[in-house]
Amino acid sequence: MSIVNKQYNMHDVVSLKKPHPCGANKWEIFRLGADIKLKCLGCDHFIMLSRRNFEKRLVKILSKGE
Repeated sequence: MSIVNKQYNMHDVVSLKKPHPCGANKWEIFRLGADIKLKCLGCDHFIMLSRRNFEKRLVKILSKGE
């Protein structure tokens, strides 16, 4: 399954392969570029992933942002 062709934008809510240690598996995209900044919707923790690593871990887009 190729995730690379999926379109994701700012403030989209996505699901990744592994959940965050807090138990939540919903992430909001806060920054796009060479690195992607994600906010855990369970505990409000921020993480940065490289675009390549993010696209590898992305399972699906749960909802589109504004």
